[in-house]
Amino acid sequence: MSILYKRVALIGLGLIAGSMALAMRRAGLAGEITGYARSPETRDVAREIGLVDRVYDSAAAAAEGADLVVLCVPIGVMGDVAAEISGVLKPGATVSDVGSVKRAVIEAVAPHIPEGVHFVPAHPMAGTEHSGPRSGFAALFDNRWCLIVPVEGSDRAAVDRLEALWRGLGANTEEMDADHHDLVCAVTSHAPHLIAYTMVGVADDMRRVTDSEVIKFSAAGFRDFTRIAASDPTMWRDVFLSNKDATLEVLGRFTEELFALQRAIRTGDGDHLHEYFTRTRAIRREIVEAGQDTDAPDFGRGGRK
Repeated sequence: MSILYKRVALIGLGLIAGSMALAMRRAGLAGEITGYARSPETRDVAREIGLVDRVYDSAAAAAEGADLVVLCVPIGVMGDVAAEISGVLKPGATVSDVGSVKRAVIEAVAPHIPEGVHFVPAHPMAGTEHSGPRSGFAALFDNRWCLIVPVEGSDRAAVDRLEALWRGLGANTEEMDADHHDLVCAVTSHAPHLIAYTMVGVADDMRRVTDSEVIKFSAAGFRDFTRIAASDPTMWRDVFLSNKDATLEVLGRFTEELFALQRAIRTGDGDHLHEYFTRTRAIRREIVEAGQDTDAPDFGRGGRK
């Protein structure tokens, strides 16, 4: 593909930013990639491995002159970072993000976007439990979805250009409004992560089972829970606080379903259990058939070895 942005700035240099940099290089989508991370240690590692072309010691320095600036930082600090870079943003540039909550990000970032700069939020629905500049890999987004969430008055050309970038990174794209995005993600990502954290916490509280036994006898189900619960705690704290209403709504529905299953187990209602498990198994098969996972629970890691 041809270059879509002469200069791309990645603010935050973890899994998503690192994978974006590698995938952009793979497809030749950016002329130059700059980066910034808050931690000096992260910046040093990024320089050591050549993750981007240039690593700067401030977000503003990395963003200055960029045609695309992508905020790859925790949701809770996106507003502060947007304020920091606001004064150096190039007229005609696009600012985007990779946060898994959109309404809160829009409210935090949009006030700091100057006239003549385009703000196009986005959310690549891909990841692993790993974090940091060494965790990225170019195939992370292959055949995954990136949801594009234009704000009111978004420039159509800027939206189309960003979508073209994500498709060039290997992703499928779809546009969605912010509130619907947050509800969808509460179902598909946020509530499952909270449940996983809770299940691992329950195992920790079960003093009848020692830590070594939990690890030694971990079957696939619990092992999969622990994979999810290993995700970055700062990021997920911010996600739940920022998408509180949608997450609580989904957890309420989950609790109702769980009570119904508890009742079926208590009363010996095998027909209800079998019908419920058959229906949910079919949904799992639809996910595999849609290419969003494989029969093996690899969590969409795109064949990473």
